[in-house]
Amino acid sequence: MKKLWFIGFSLAFTLLAGTVMPALADLQLGQPLTLTEITKVSDIEKNPTAYVGKKIQISGTVVEVCSSRGCWMNLASDTPFEKFQVKVTDGVIIFPMSARGHAARAEGVVEELKLSQKEALDYYQHKAAEKRESFDPQTVTGPETIYRLRAMGAVIKD
Repeated sequence: MKKLWFIGFSLAFTLLAGTVMPALADLQLGQPLTLTEITKVSDIEKNPTAYVGKKIQISGTVVEVCSSRGCWMNLASDTPFEKFQVKVTDGVIIFPMSARGHAARAEGVVEELKLSQKEALDYYQHKAAEKRESFDPQTVTGPETIYRLRAMGAVIKD
């Protein structure tokens, strides 16, 4: 009899928990998003200089997050195998590691980083160290230009 009571109580609790528990809200980081139009990452990749200095909003699945300080995340593009970096000021916004695999939107200004060969070498060495990956300095053969979104706000969908 006690066993049946326990099973009934457990079943009732499980059913109630499923109906009473609220859904987790989307995670709003930084400033609220204000733009209504979403710019495709593939459009930025096709002609990045057209977007430099412009405020835009992008969306995609979070494929990577900075494991050191949560200061950047990469969003998958609408084109396979492309991604775009969303960078924030260290400590102002912190992207959680749990964001990986979730849909996200980010709003900010597209910036262009023109790196000398030495700066590019340092940049890629730093990136490899963050990811705990090996790095071959021979892969940097000259100056590089990097485009990314300097975000002021983001929303990680639950």
